[in-house]
Parts: sequence; C-alpha cells; structure tokens
Amino acid sequence: MKTELEEITRSSDSSIRLMVNPNLSDFFFWHFHPEFELVLIEGASGTRHVGEHISRYEGSDLVLIGSYIPHLNFDYGVKTEYEKMVVHIREDFLQHAHATAPELSGIHALMALSQHGVAFGPQTIARLGPRIKRLPSLEAFPRFIELLGILQALMESEEKELLHPHPVKNPFTLKDQERLRRVYAFIDQHYQRKITIREVAALSNLTEAAFCRYFKKMTRLTFVEFVNHYRIDKAKKLLLMDHNVTEACFECGFESLSYFNRTFKKITSKNPTGFRAGFE
Repeated sequence: MKTELEEITRSSDSSIRLMVNPNLSDFFFWHFHPEFELVLIEGASGTRHVGEHISRYEGSDLVLIGSYIPHLNFDYGVKTEYEKMVVHIREDFLQHAHATAPELSGIHALMALSQHGVAFGPQTIARLGPRIKRLPSLEAFPRFIELLGILQALMESEEKELLHPHPVKNPFTLKDQERLRRVYAFIDQHYQRKITIREVAALSNLTEAAFCRYFKKMTRLTFVEFVNHYRIDKAKKLLLMDHNVTEACFECGFESLSYFNRTFKKITSKNPTGFRAGFE
C-alpha cells in the first residue's frame, strides 16, 4: 500500500506514459503526481475518489485528473474482472503551444478544466474507449497525434461533469512532500515493530497533535489507519508466499493475532485464510 507522491518515469521519446491493466484492486493507493491522468476502467463498479470528491461509478468510468490532485486507484476493492487503462501526461504538455497554434486552444481549455477533475458519461466512454485502449499499439508519433484527437473529443463531449466546483490547488508544498517521504521511509524501515506517534512527530518537527492533524489532512487516514493498511499489504504478500497466518501477523508488526484478524477483515472484507484461499 502506498499513499505518496508517485514518481512517474516516462520514455525519453514520449510525453506520455501508458499503464495497461495495472491490477491494484487489493491495494489502497491514495497518491498524487505532477502529471495529468486520464483513467479508463471498464467492467467494474467502484469508488471514484478524486480530491474531496467521493462517488460511485457503475460498470465503467472515464475521468481526467489534473496535476497534483490526490486520488485513489479506481479499481480499489473491485472483485470482478475488468479492464483498465491509465494515461499519464506530462504536466507541461502543450503548455505554450496554444498561443501560436489556436487549433490547440480546446485541448488547453480541457487541461485547465482537469484541475476540477472531469468525469465523462457513457456515450463518451463508448465512443472513445476503443481509441484509448488502442494507444499502446501505436508508435510514439502516431500515439501523440491520436491522443490529441482523443483530448479534443473529450473537450467537445457534452457529458462532462466537474467533480469540484473550483480548481483544486496543489496542497503539497516541497516541504510537505519531503516530510511525507521521511515518514514513509521510516514506516517502511520500522513497520515490523511498534511505531509511536511521538517518533514520527519528532521526525516531522511537529507536536504529536499537530502531526496527527497534518497526516490526516495529507493522506485522508489517521496515522494508525495508514500503518495498518501498510502492514496488511505486507501481510498479503507473505500469505501468498505460503507463510501461515500467525507468521504473517507477527512479521508485519501486529502484536495480537485477534487484532490482526479484525484489521485484515476490515481492510480487505476477508479473513486472512479466506484471502489466501482466493488465490489457490
């Protein structure tokens, strides 16, 4: 489980990166990044959590997310078979081109709208979904041209829904990002033992009360909830590597088997044994 600034590596010959069917349904991935994100998911019903907006989508969803807007992976908790395509577009994409190429003004306007988070309706998904899914089969230049066509079509769509009434501003200063990185690194290093609020507050140069408020604002989770999600994610991997439930419990930092079982079921809707059985 991650809840962090996602660092996206693109090919040197492309301003976009494609992710085809990244299966994160078992992982709570609350994250943000400088890149714009266009996400298409089909064959699933789940939670659309973008910034402060939370809603349900049914059957499929297509959303354009602006730079630095925190969001949850759209397949979190999905139990059905589904297809998912994620397109990451660099944050300076066509940043100044519209000034000299008025043909691109619509795309520039769409990227500005993306700071609200934009969801598109079923007719738009049916029309543009196949084009989006075809992007990985294209070479860099044809892919770029096709992406321009898709973005223009999205701007022209009459099924746009703004997820926030006002543009979402980047809430993460460089200081915030560095502070979170330190906390995440500390958890990754010490999750197998008890971690106190006092330790991470001191690491962040905050009082315990201020750290708890700060962490909840940044991640939408309390620190205890975050650490539990992190440990359960580690426990899943151990269970799938044939560790028994007791081993997974204590190797991931839980001090009580009963608490581990309750937490595992709360987060995954399954007990540890049932989770592992689903992969056998």
